[in-house]
Amino acid sequence: MAQDPPAQDQMHYEAMAQEALRGVVKAALRRAAQPEGLPGAHHFYITFKTEAPGVSGPADLLSKYPDEMTIVLQHQYWDLAPGETFFSVTLKFGGQPKRLSVPYAALTRFYDPSVQFLLQFEAPTTAPEAAQPEPETAAAPTAADPNAPNVVSLDHFRKK
Repeated sequence: MAQDPPAQDQMHYEAMAQEALRGVVKAALRRAAQPEGLPGAHHFYITFKTEAPGVSGPADLLSKYPDEMTIVLQHQYWDLAPGETFFSVTLKFGGQPKRLSVPYAALTRFYDPSVQFLLQFEAPTTAPEAAQPEPETAAAPTAADPNAPNVVSLDHFRKK
């Protein structure tokens, strides 16, 4: 038995755990999107990979943050729309309202400093998709299609 190679996680438990924790972010954003907004002193720092598939926003804004960007949802955010695979929100940058759409898969960190609650996620890469042979051929062309970012995110969540 000592010579047996370590078992491979063919269930992809780490990916399932990451998805479940992203569900916490989704639920928190749904609560923040209610008419009454965020309760008490709660507010969110949300960090995401700006180059991840499906991230969209004004090019001038995203180009200022070529790797990661952190946004704050506290007092001034508008039209927060948490969907199944991504959320959209309007924030002011330099006094100008700008709309961002961010897939949950692009998140690297979610922090609510009012209660010291922090979630950190693995940075999105193509490695998890490559580890699953079936979606590799379907995901690569879709990820390159800028008109179908939500499909990539939805497929990513379905296959976990």
